[in-house]
Amino acid sequence: MSALDLVLHIEDIIEKNGTDFELSKLFKACIDEYKTSLGEQFQKSQGKDFLVRHTKQLDSIISLMYKTVLRRIFGNYLPMRSSIPIAIVALGSYGREQLCVHSDIDLLIVYENIEGFKSELIIEKLFYLALDAGLKLGHRVHEVNDLFRASNEDITIRTSLMEARFVTGSTLTWHATSRELNKIRLHNQKEFILAKIEEAQGRRKKYPNSMQPNIKESVGGLRDSNLIFWIAQTIYGVKSLKELTGEVFSDDEYKEYRMALELLFRVRSALHLVSRKQEDRLLLEYIPEVSRLLGFANQQKMVTKVLEAQWRISNFTQIFVKKMTRAYIFDMSRIAMLRKNRLTKGVYEFESRVYASYNMPIEPINKLLEILVSLPDKPYHFDAGFLRQFTYTKISHPLQAKTHMLLKELFKKNYMYSFLKLFYDAGVLHHLFGAFKKVLHMPQFDGYHHYPVDIHSIKCVEALEDIKEPFIKKLYDEFSEDERVLLKIVTLFHDSGKGRVQDHSEVGAKLIAPFVKKMKLKDEDIQRSVTLIKQHVTMSNVAFKENIHNEKTLYKFMSAVEDVEILKLLYVLTYADINGVGEGVFNSFGSNLLNELYVSTLEVAQNAGRINDATKRINIEKRVAKLPEFSELPKLLQNKLLRVESNLFFFKHTPQDIIEIAKKAKETKEYFYSINTDKSLSIEIYRKIPLNIGYLLAMLSHLDVASMEIFTLFDGVKYFKIEFIEHVDENEAVRIENIVNNAFDMSKHIKLKDVTIHKDEISIDCEHSLTYAEVNVNTQNQKGLLAYILECFEELKINVATAKIHSTKHKVRDSFLIEKQNDICNNVEKIYQLLTKGN
Repeated sequence: MSALDLVLHIEDIIEKNGTDFELSKLFKACIDEYKTSLGEQFQKSQGKDFLVRHTKQLDSIISLMYKTVLRRIFGNYLPMRSSIPIAIVALGSYGREQLCVHSDIDLLIVYENIEGFKSELIIEKLFYLALDAGLKLGHRVHEVNDLFRASNEDITIRTSLMEARFVTGSTLTWHATSRELNKIRLHNQKEFILAKIEEAQGRRKKYPNSMQPNIKESVGGLRDSNLIFWIAQTIYGVKSLKELTGEVFSDDEYKEYRMALELLFRVRSALHLVSRKQEDRLLLEYIPEVSRLLGFANQQKMVTKVLEAQWRISNFTQIFVKKMTRAYIFDMSRIAMLRKNRLTKGVYEFESRVYASYNMPIEPINKLLEILVSLPDKPYHFDAGFLRQFTYTKISHPLQAKTHMLLKELFKKNYMYSFLKLFYDAGVLHHLFGAFKKVLHMPQFDGYHHYPVDIHSIKCVEALEDIKEPFIKKLYDEFSEDERVLLKIVTLFHDSGKGRVQDHSEVGAKLIAPFVKKMKLKDEDIQRSVTLIKQHVTMSNVAFKENIHNEKTLYKFMSAVEDVEILKLLYVLTYADINGVGEGVFNSFGSNLLNELYVSTLEVAQNAGRINDATKRINIEKRVAKLPEFSELPKLLQNKLLRVESNLFFFKHTPQDIIEIAKKAKETKEYFYSINTDKSLSIEIYRKIPLNIGYLLAMLSHLDVASMEIFTLFDGVKYFKIEFIEHVDENEAVRIENIVNNAFDMSKHIKLKDVTIHKDEISIDCEHSLTYAEVNVNTQNQKGLLAYILECFEELKINVATAKIHSTKHKVRDSFLIEKQNDICNNVEKIYQLLTKGN
């Protein structure tokens, strides 16, 4: 419907004294028609241009609504619009002409209280019409004289008023409003600026860099660009940040910032169009369609550009917000203290923060690195002035030998992480470490990593320097200085080979060797660094995906690692790598598995000859028998414990745990269980009566199983231990307790969802050991899969000794050790047929 047709329809309804409902219905149809056309319009113009066009269209709609209300109220006696003391004002993103497709339309209605006009009635009718027509309004109504008071009551109100833009109504009222707005801008500027900076710091902590950035709120998001505009307008009274080019920042600096901002505008608009709602997070599910809308053939490249744009905006905002606000935030009483803590001319350290004057010229990279090397060894934060120095310093290539030596000195420090974070924030990480050029801002769409490659690598170094596990910390502390330097370099470089066709571990090994040579490390350390990079995922793969109680597995792993010293370094590297993935990824279950693999491999490595399972069991029995707690057990129980048939039972538990399990088994009458929720959920069950394991797992199928043990002990007692990945709260624990109790009722059954497993997704190794066969299932992740497999084993009367569960969002790799009994290895086809349902 054209604008002219809409006006004619409105006049027709008014002339015929039609209802308000008819008017709102007409506007709603017009708005819906316009929204339908937005996708097509987006193809023609994107970025800020699209937002401005969208804003202007809404200006037209709201202006026509206001005109309609006035026409309705005044009829043929409609006065000049400027004579009615009401002004319709746009606020927020609407005021900035950056309104996105599904964002709320923030309106301010200002009026002057003139007796001859029923301003409240006009405003009320306008709001009803807008809301009934489907506009998402966020609105405020104020008398002009009330604006100053309201702005001082709430910083949010004051902030929104800074972006006020006249839409329609009385120009006289708008001029009066503008005078009040200028008065507000000049009032308590320092207090306002400090409050906005503090608010931004809180927001940046709440929304850090991530693989799925929030385009609006994340570090370097649109809120950062809002912040610098609010500060600029408060101090300088500008209408556009561009007005400060040549005064606060250069034209080139502004252009780079503006290009980054333009991309975020495009991405946010595309997100709203794709999700059909106010969605500002670039979630994985939206990336393909957003990439298509923006014309990117490569999804990874699109996300890389977004992450790079957010880095650019963050860097620009930090440097120039500080530059503009120095006079407002600097505490003159600290001058003496800063002078006392001067590092060099213009550079100061105070309370673990390094400052640099904006008046000092940009120093060369070696001078800046020398300043960092001179700092006492503790963690630091860096002020925007010092960030500016690193951002604009000149770095020539190839790097000078002195630069490499200064970097080596930094690697010797206990808190290299804070320097790496500075290099990233300043945009020089890839200049100092050339291997990072390919992985800068590179996303990782594997459903596992929380951060892009560069940030993940830095987070790994942080984890290495703040080890929480006492055993691993002791290992790290025992390394020589050269070994710690080597390990930090390897930790930083371990994923630098990503993004190539060749395996990233092989590429990373090629990239690290020349760098370590320039660090002047010993030849044997250069070879160690290559081995560590090549094998950096091996330890976690073996621990989480293979049977670490199989001697062949341990020897194969040790042959890849080469020697005990590399094993120790790899163990600590693996800890750092997993911790750098994201918060909560390294859990007690994973920690135990890695430690078990490390201890078992160390035992293998330190034995000149291969030890068999029998010898290994004898050694464990001896350790059990030496414990005072074992001597305290009744002789009969001691004999029963040492006659437990399963070697694996002894291999998987510490001597202390073995004795505790034996004690609980002796006390078991029918069944006993315990539920541990300290970290991740763990259920331990002892039973003499049958356990409906299929029902139990089916009822808990909403939780991801990490591992499962099932061992026959003595006196008919069977032992189960099921560990889950998730943590549960107390309320959920009570529900789980009821489920466990019900699982001893063999009549209970829950219908499982259909599970599909194909024969080629199953492997059965009957030569695994003398007493156990191994069944591996590598298939699509499906709800109730584990419960289904266990039900199949129950039907075939197969005893499962232990299960290792490894699952991602899409795939599972489940490994089961089953007892060789009932001639099962001569009837493996029965296992295939039952698991696959004949597929």
